[in-house]
This record gives sequence, structure tokens and C-alpha cells, in this order.
Amino acid sequence: MSVTTSNRHAWVDLAKGISIILVVMMHATYGVGEETGRVGFMHYVLAFATPFRMPEFFMIAGLFLSAVIARPWAHFADRRVVHYLYFYALWALILIVFKHLLIDRDPAMTVALLASAIYEPYSVLWFIYALAIFSVLAKITHELGAPQLLVFVVAAALSIAPIATPVSIVNYAAEYFVFFYAGYAFAPAIFRFAHAVGERPRVAALGLALWALTNTALIFSPGHEIAYGHIITGVATMPGGTFALAIAGALAVCTAAVLASHAKGFAWLRWIGANSIVIYLSFVIPMGIFRTLLLTIAPGIDAGIASLATLIVAVVSPVLVYWIIGRVGFGRFLFERPDWAILPRAPGSRWTKQQPSPAPAE
Repeated sequence: MSVTTSNRHAWVDLAKGISIILVVMMHATYGVGEETGRVGFMHYVLAFATPFRMPEFFMIAGLFLSAVIARPWAHFADRRVVHYLYFYALWALILIVFKHLLIDRDPAMTVALLASAIYEPYSVLWFIYALAIFSVLAKITHELGAPQLLVFVVAAALSIAPIATPVSIVNYAAEYFVFFYAGYAFAPAIFRFAHAVGERPRVAALGLALWALTNTALIFSPGHEIAYGHIITGVATMPGGTFALAIAGALAVCTAAVLASHAKGFAWLRWIGANSIVIYLSFVIPMGIFRTLLLTIAPGIDAGIASLATLIVAVVSPVLVYWIIGRVGFGRFLFERPDWAILPRAPGSRWTKQQPSPAPAE
């Protein structure tokens, strides 16, 4: 997740833009559903994206890992571990203090959550925490010389297996590491796939339409359940069914992103993707405030319309905040890692620390 767009594949940022909107959609829709006890049309849109929403996000995050994975540990840790943990620690502090101290006025709970956030990823920030852990896991497999195909197969088996432990990060790793690793290990093939889509847009568009129909049929096949606080897909009980839909859906999002990159009018989506960290880190606060105000003013509003409105506000508000920060020049540390949080050069390392510009989120 990066705040810069130079030297980047346009479709990658577009895919990230789609991903972050789907992630915010989940929280906006479930939040409205839980507050109202009602199901709206956005629940069905969310159900359609459920199998591939997070897998695609992780796959895209792993695409450029090969650029740093062979570097010395000091460089790698700075770019892929300390980088993410800085934003996780900062925003865990902000969100916990805001919700549990300022809103709930519960100092004891605030202290307890600040302590547990070290080992138990807090709320929506688990994705940032997981990226640091997944990066370390990928680096270790690289250092050990483990065959990439073997790592992928083992990770896929763990993802398909019904693993549930008391430690959430273990569960997240079991379920999602395979997609992050696939983005890294199969990056050349993914980029070739994207190139082929660009070369044959009509065929790709037809394939995308067929995928959408198939995905819809499988998601809403017998056994599915759409409730205000949870979604069960029709293939959830099929061993490997959700995994297969996740892979297909991730490639479908890549296809849609490539097609969008050749169309006019999607510059805003590319910007959102390139700056997805801004939205991911800070959307919770405006989302919660707006949802509370909306449901207070219009308690009988349709759940789908309320979810859509909440989604739009949750995406746009962080963008406005980031724009204001850029104008006033204060608060950049919220989305750009300051110089003091960059690891010093390790003895004998080929890495030279850049001075003095801060490191943007990726």
C-alpha cells in the first residue's frame, strides 16, 4: 500500500483500489446490519465478494516482495516488518484510545487492550499486523531454500483445513498466508496473465462475465445464508470450495483492474489504490461517527442505502484528511513513516538509508 504511484503498474493500484473498497464495504455493511438488525442489498453485494475480498488484497500485497526478499535482514526488516508495525502500533494506539477511553470512558479496558494489542491484532488493523508476520514467514522460507511450489501447497492445505486456535494471528496465517505467498511466488505468471488480458480485452471481458455468473451461482447455491451480521456462502461446506473461489476471484479482480486501466474515468480508483493505506488505517473513526449520526437521524432508513452511504463516507473522509494534512504540512507521521522510525544501516549491508525523506506506507 503506497502513497506514491511512480514506476508502478496502473492495474496493480486499480486492483488495490477495488480491494480497499470491498474491505471497507464489509465493515460498513456489517456495522449497519448489526445496529439495525436488518439485511440490505449491500449484504448481497458483499456476499458476492466474500470468497476473494481479503485473499486478493493479500495477493496484491505480495506481488513486489521479490524486490526485497533477497536483501539483508536489516533492509528487509525495515521495509517489510518495521514498516508495517510502525503503522500498526500508531493506529492501534489511536483507535483504542479514541473508542475505549474517549468514547466508552473505560481506562481499565483501554490499558488492557493496549497491552493485548502486542500479541492479539486489534480490530481491523489485523491486516497490517499480518503483513509483517507473513513477510517474515516468506523471508524464512526463502533463507531456508524451500521450494516455492512446496511452500504454496503446504500453505494451501492449511488454508483449506478447518484450523481454529485461541491465537487469532495463527488462524489468520493459516487462512491467508497462502495468498500473500502466491502473490510473491507466482508474480511473473500473474503479470503475464495481466499482459494477456490487456492484449485481448474482449476475450477477457467475456471471461470476466462468465466468472461473475459462475461465482454468483456458487455463492448463492443451496446452503447459503445472508444475515445482518454474517454471511455463509453456498460452497462454504465444500472442502476447497472457498479456496478455489478465492483464487478465481483474485484473478478476476486483476482482470477487471487491467480492463479499467485502459478505460477513462478510473484515475480516482487508481489514486485510492495507490493510497489505500490512508483509507485502511483511518476509515473506522469517520465510519462509526457517520453511522451513528445517520441511524439516529433516520432510524428507519433502508439498510442497503445506509450501508452504501456509510461506505462512501468511510472512503472519502480519510482522503479529505490526507489532503488537509498535505496542505497544512502537519500530521504526515500518521501515514508516512518518519525518519526516526527507519532502521539504521546494518554493518556490511548493501542498503543505504535514504535521507531525509520519510518512508511512505506501502
